[in-house]
Amino acid sequence: LIETANAPIFGVNMAGNIDIWNACAAAITGFSSEWTIGRHLVDDIMIDEFRESIQKVLGRAMGGENTSSFAFSLVSKVGRRLEILMNATSRRNFNGDIVGVVCIGQDITSRVAQEQEYIRLIETANAPILGVDTGGNISIWNQCIRDLTGYQENEVLGRNFVDDFVHPSVKQSIEAILGQIRQGADRTNFDLVFNHKDDAHEVLVVFNASCHNDHEGHLIALVLIGQDTTDTRA
Repeated sequence: LIETANAPIFGVNMAGNIDIWNACAAAITGFSSEWTIGRHLVDDIMIDEFRESIQKVLGRAMGGENTSSFAFSLVSKVGRRLEILMNATSRRNFNGDIVGVVCIGQDITSRVAQEQEYIRLIETANAPILGVDTGGNISIWNQCIRDLTGYQENEVLGRNFVDDFVHPSVKQSIEAILGQIRQGADRTNFDLVFNHKDDAHEVLVVFNASCHNDHEGHLIALVLIGQDTTDTRA
């Protein structure tokens, strides 16, 4: 079952040497089981930036503490960077003694590439775009909205959007709209007013909002895409 599974599966003994390397792991990495078996997973396979964290995950599993959904990168035989999401579980013998670790992975390379492209498109869009996480805090603040408001990304990320940036006259209505969108309502063309950083003028924007979900359908953020209407209302 391990050998033919449609997921990369690999395992190590208590010394950290590879003793399981299934066909899927071989296919996505280009490293055959004949080449990998007996090699040290961390020293011989993992790239420098993840060696310490992978060693900690393996160490915890060897102590009986499993790890779920651990993301890391490795480089294939031909030099392609792969993104892997892994669960690491203690492997026991018939007596219940831990004899190693088995890691069941998921190749998320394509998904990560899509997310990175999504981020790039947002950042370079010729429209003000911001994201608000499930706690109401700003998680996306693109270049266009930085230019409009004067606030840089490091000044806003993690701060509550409605409390810290929305004009007092519309705080209550905007909070209600965001709540409706989180519940699945479709809201388009709603006005938003907030102060420029220099307090010299107000910025008026018409926004459309949509939900940004993870690969399992869970809400990550509300993404607001706007149009600057300040000059048209002056």
